[in-house]
Amino acid sequence: MTELHTPSATIPHPGAVAIAGLLAAVATLGAPPAAAYPLDGHERTGITRLLHQRGIQEGRIPGRKRPPGELLPSAQVDLRLLDRHDLELPAPDPDLTARVKALLGADVDRYGIALLDLSDPATPRYAEWNGAQRQNPGSVGKILVALAIFQALADIHPQDIAARERVLRESMIVADAFSVYDHHTVRFYDPATGTLRRHPIQEGDTASLWTYLDWMMSPSSNSAAAMLQKHLMLLVHFGRDYPVSREEEARFFNDTPYEERTRIFLDAMRTPVTRNGLDINELRQGSFFTRGGKKRVGGASSYATPRALIQYLLRMEQGLLVDEWSSREIKRLLYITERRIRYASSGALRDSAVYFKSGSLYSCKPEPGFKCRKYHGNERNYMNSVAIVETRAGENRLYYMTAVLSNVLRKNSAVDHRDLARAIHARLLADHPVDDTDRAARARFGEGFIGYAEERAAIRLAADTQEALLALGYDIGPIDGILGPGTRSGIREFQRDQGLAATGEPSADLLERMRRVARERGLARPVAAN
Repeated sequence: MTELHTPSATIPHPGAVAIAGLLAAVATLGAPPAAAYPLDGHERTGITRLLHQRGIQEGRIPGRKRPPGELLPSAQVDLRLLDRHDLELPAPDPDLTARVKALLGADVDRYGIALLDLSDPATPRYAEWNGAQRQNPGSVGKILVALAIFQALADIHPQDIAARERVLRESMIVADAFSVYDHHTVRFYDPATGTLRRHPIQEGDTASLWTYLDWMMSPSSNSAAAMLQKHLMLLVHFGRDYPVSREEEARFFNDTPYEERTRIFLDAMRTPVTRNGLDINELRQGSFFTRGGKKRVGGASSYATPRALIQYLLRMEQGLLVDEWSSREIKRLLYITERRIRYASSGALRDSAVYFKSGSLYSCKPEPGFKCRKYHGNERNYMNSVAIVETRAGENRLYYMTAVLSNVLRKNSAVDHRDLARAIHARLLADHPVDDTDRAARARFGEGFIGYAEERAAIRLAADTQEALLALGYDIGPIDGILGPGTRSGIREFQRDQGLAATGEPSADLLERMRRVARERGLARPVAAN
């Protein structure tokens, strides 16, 4: 999600390395990608990389497991405001806005932020600062490519969801000159051989329309976005005859004058914005995401405002982006199910479901004592984030959406957004306190999650062990299912009292011993026979 890192050609560079080489070097510095879509979605979508990560979660494939916030099945990734079509953005709440502004520090004027707190559905709260501030959205503009694709599909097949899914799953896109060039790697997983490759999209790489959507929204591939923009034009032009042969594609682009190609493209990108109740003066993706695309089709400027981005997310949650099915699919494409970056990387969001897109654009100019680095531009340093947060995943006791546009110079903007996410989350948790020591809630957390059975069992064992220790009189603090220092100290003390090795590790056998000792001492009720 780090495209559009374009340091200026005026950056001083040591040695005799050419500016072109510098730009290429900077292009390789992109942050590791996040990935989206629920991990059980392969059978319906055909997105094969989901099989790989799901295999890791279920222990069938070696690899790093993902935190619980990323493990919701498709059925739990749903729209939450379907019964609130009447909900509009409330007037900004002065108190909440003041508290949010206080989090921005001395550079407050270099931010635009919108925050919609829906944790209490009956009384939504909205904070806005510089809500009409326009900025190039970078990769956030890809949510408009997704909107345009789903609008085109709905126009072609208005009453036939199965036909739309068939087009997404079976229409094959072959990367060509429009895809050139992007450094973001995408995943190529072959279930037959079990091999996983990662590399940037290259000319000739072939995958379904649904997979290209995943590549655009998850690792934020510019190449994938440009190929989708090309195929958006084909969808709009050929309608029910789409997909067409590669020869027909070539004939269309060769025979259609440049000005007409540009008109078709701009209409296809702009019209869905206004048709879906959004303000084209505040939200527009006006150009292709690659040089290859821009060379072949003209465009216009791109911009977004925090207010318009929140309105996009709100209408999505209401099922009002195109229709309910399209809104749900866009939300699933935004659901992070692999590595989190920038705003979404905050550890405070580990147990949260996060629906996220970000984009950046920085450039540098000569400045004594200043060295141009990734996300530290001194001429411009745009960072943009949109996120819906459901805390904790599957429980949604805290539910909010936010859009942040910043241009804080010489500061690591990726880290800045991560820290801001933590601060906003803490602010809202304070406004909506929840009892995180509730053992029943902790026992429920993770039900139905993909590949989370072992972790849930470990949490239950920890909570049961804590309950047994408290019954025996050990002072370990609250029951929270977390093996902290107090719990481990209590386990070791019990083990020493019983003449056991003091490991501090829980086990099913040790738990049964604790319960037996408690019953023998009259500290626990007898267990009724079955």
